[in-house]
Amino acid sequence: MYASLGFETLTAPQAAVWLGALLGLAFGAAAAVSRFCLRRGLVAGPERRAALAVWAAGLAVAVLGTQAAVAADLVAFGAHRFHAAELPVLAVLLGGTLFGAGMVLTRGCPSRLLVLGAGGNLRALSVIVVFALVAHATLKGVFAPARVALGGVTVPLGDVAALGALPGDGLAWAALLAAGALALAWRAGARPRDLALGALIGALVPAGWVGTGHVLFDDFDPVALESLSFTAPAADSLFFAIASTAVPATFGVGLLAGTLAGALVAAVLRREARWESFESPRQTGRYALGAVLMGVGGVLAGGCTVGAGLSGVATLGVSALLALAAIVAGARAADALLTRGGAGSAAPSATRRALPAE
Repeated sequence: MYASLGFETLTAPQAAVWLGALLGLAFGAAAAVSRFCLRRGLVAGPERRAALAVWAAGLAVAVLGTQAAVAADLVAFGAHRFHAAELPVLAVLLGGTLFGAGMVLTRGCPSRLLVLGAGGNLRALSVIVVFALVAHATLKGVFAPARVALGGVTVPLGDVAALGALPGDGLAWAALLAAGALALAWRAGARPRDLALGALIGALVPAGWVGTGHVLFDDFDPVALESLSFTAPAADSLFFAIASTAVPATFGVGLLAGTLAGALVAAVLRREARWESFESPRQTGRYALGAVLMGVGGVLAGGCTVGAGLSGVATLGVSALLALAAIVAGARAADALLTRGGAGSAAPSATRRALPAE
């Protein structure tokens, strides 16, 4: 389709970078205003129900939009890793758990931290750098042998690697998942504006899948089928930043750059941009540990709360559903341990006092 559009100045891979940047720009702005973050919907706090509702609204739209595109033959996931016949169950479960615990320690998943960092939060930017380094080391560096070993423990799924292969078609399963997510969103009492922004973020997921898998499809200059994600793109962006004359930019590089730009514009217009940094060595160590856990966990699980959560679950892949479940379990367990550490006292624990609200 891309060749038929008549573009002469951009190759399909170059256009994918611009597509990623445009999607990132919209994601960054919408996420900044709505404070879109799954972690906020999982940890104890007064905003938990509303935050989970906004994320659920995004999930509902992402699933429905993606499966509608599949039904219209605009995109297919048969060869995608989320639909692999062999499920790396140990890597997914361990990785998701580590990632969930890490995002609680850092008070945000990578997408949320990118948004915060764009507004001047040096804690968030520091975490993103460490996260990207560790993710790259897990993908292609010193941690890669361990990743390969863990990924070798698999469970054969055969033809049931996705819910769409079960009785009923993909749209039916998508409607069921979306109905549950929308019911959760409706009962939580979140602000309509934030729900609408969550839905907008969800709509970016099928836009990414269709954009890379259909609009930019080119037999002679192929583009990887991908959508919103922040684990591999963080590693790719780090590598591109230090070796841009040797490696080309990708969709993920554009996505990260666009997210930072969109969040920065939102922060400036809302007068929320300000410098923030760590308050103690203990806080610095906690954030660093969380960044390492997310870097390793995000690669093992096959994505973050956005990559495996929104984009992955939208494909109805069993591996993405399992990864999201493990992330939720890891986050809930870590939050319970932190909350228990402050039990028995009317005041929060020292660890919690050291952490500003994000």
